[in-house]
Amino acid sequence: MKLHEFKFELPEELVAMHPARNRDESRLMVVHRATGQIEHRNFKDILDYFDEGDVLVFNDTKVFPARLYGNKEKTGAKIEVFLLRELNKELRLWDVLVDPARKIRVGNKLYFGESDMVAEVIDNTTSRGRTIKFLFDGTDEEFRKALYELGETPIPKEVINRETEPADKERYQTIYAEHIGAVAAPSAGLHFTREVMKRMEIKGVEPAFVTLHVGLGTFRTVDVEDLTKHKMDSENFIVTAPACEVVNKALDAKKKVCAVGTTTIRAMEASVSANARMKPTQGWIDRFIFPPHDFKIANCMLTNFHMPESTLIMLASAFAGYPLLMEAYKEAIKEKYKFFSYGDAMLIL
Repeated sequence: MKLHEFKFELPEELVAMHPARNRDESRLMVVHRATGQIEHRNFKDILDYFDEGDVLVFNDTKVFPARLYGNKEKTGAKIEVFLLRELNKELRLWDVLVDPARKIRVGNKLYFGESDMVAEVIDNTTSRGRTIKFLFDGTDEEFRKALYELGETPIPKEVINRETEPADKERYQTIYAEHIGAVAAPSAGLHFTREVMKRMEIKGVEPAFVTLHVGLGTFRTVDVEDLTKHKMDSENFIVTAPACEVVNKALDAKKKVCAVGTTTIRAMEASVSANARMKPTQGWIDRFIFPPHDFKIANCMLTNFHMPESTLIMLASAFAGYPLLMEAYKEAIKEKYKFFSYGDAMLIL
């Protein structure tokens, strides 16, 4: 498939700038692959589509406050430093993006507020990418505490064009987030509340948890017409034995296995065994899924409404089927569904 096939006009007002008042009050579009039927529901209705023994698979990564603001030594220029990943814990080396990048060269030092935190730029990696070394006298625990106090919730400002607000700290995080490492939220999971999870338990719908630390590359637009030429950023993931046990039991019983989000389904697809079951796996994944693709584990998926020409809409269309997904998106725009991380949800059955 080609990039231009995923281009469509998205009215600006349909991009959600804030989440729904309550997590489970988002709208839910239900898309039936077998019949092409499209239903309009509320997220609270999601369990109407699941029965005892079905499984929902969640990504339990936890977003850390990855956006810092520092000042360049001598000039005092304000510089945004976006933490991507820790490269070396002992040396406190981090892979980061800086903005404005033209002002930041190897050897520059950055100072962060009134704190004792200083960083030195030690390498250029890409046009905006740098490797920095934090210079901090203290234990690892104190260092991380200082980073958390300095950092800001990394809502994707390229699309959610506003300042970060205190509410984002809680709302740009799933309620079951556990393992720190993501710089973007697995947004399909943002709709779940403790009440919905409790109702799942009562109904006998089982949860399983995998971990994929979502990187900023999840939002990177594809800039090559030939999709086979696009390269995804690597992201760290873990699929545990207990998760495999829950999922494989459901598959053997011919039950629904629903991936909550595109990141979850990517981790599941990276852990497929020779007999089309899930096996414990961990490592780095840079797999780009676009149509056509034969999904081995999940037989339904919950996802949000994604931006034009994004890798996320390409994965969703591989799952739903391209014509049906584009029809659903046309309907979503007509019915004024909200798009992106804080937007509404789509259940593909």
